[in-house]
Amino acid sequence: MIFTTSIGEQNTSLENLEWSDRIFFSSYGIGVGIRLNNPALLEPLQSYLPPVRSPLSTLPVQKLYSLLVDSERVYRLYEGQTELLCSPCLDEVLGLLENDLCLSIGMATQDWLFVHAGVVGWGDRAIVIPGRSFSGKTTLVIALIQAGATYYSDEYAVLDWQGLVHPYPRALSVRISTEKQQRTPAEIFGATVGSHPLKIGAIVQTQYQRQAQWQPEMISTGQAILGLLDNTLTARLYPDVALSILTRSTVGVSCFAGQRGEASEVVHQLLAALALTE
Repeated sequence: MIFTTSIGEQNTSLENLEWSDRIFFSSYGIGVGIRLNNPALLEPLQSYLPPVRSPLSTLPVQKLYSLLVDSERVYRLYEGQTELLCSPCLDEVLGLLENDLCLSIGMATQDWLFVHAGVVGWGDRAIVIPGRSFSGKTTLVIALIQAGATYYSDEYAVLDWQGLVHPYPRALSVRISTEKQQRTPAEIFGATVGSHPLKIGAIVQTQYQRQAQWQPEMISTGQAILGLLDNTLTARLYPDVALSILTRSTVGVSCFAGQRGEASEVVHQLLAALALTE
């Protein structure tokens, strides 16, 4: 259940409230501030912050969020003076904060390219699995790291100007129902977390389909780039930049496409197919 009453409607200015904590950081060159009206919010907030960030001491910031809880344990999230969500579920509010943060940073940065994709390291190369929410990225990433892959991300492939993919090791969003996700650190699955950029070795365009049989086909680099572009945050804003980076990132890459069934049944076939292309 979502409530729509805002602080503004209660004639209370955000600027006049007392804040128990303020967090300022920079992520990919974008300054972010988050202020809280209750110190109990600080600990659960931590796992929803960008995994790549550094403390920021200079102001102003490009994005300012306010997170409040009232006496009835109703949570409100603001970006600037705009209320984004009001809900009795803290995880729902923090999830929206994380998504808005990631999208805002990915859209605003000039030095990095954010692509919706799961990423793991296999040997000295990265496997990139482009796709939006509900495409099954996270379950395939989990299956790969349980098979020995290094965890890089379950949501974004972050590429530099040379086309290398960098770690974005946020806690995995394990879907436990169609409406609820559970945040789980990669280490729970026995994962080693990546610490350095990798060249892409394979791009796997796949989506979960119940009872589907994994029968992938090799696709051209051009087809793979189109699939990446479709999942790139700034593809429409800066198409030339996005295309340039993606072209560099896909040189000599093995590219596969095909629907899949259960991730645990596919992962060894996928790794075997990759071995044949080396």
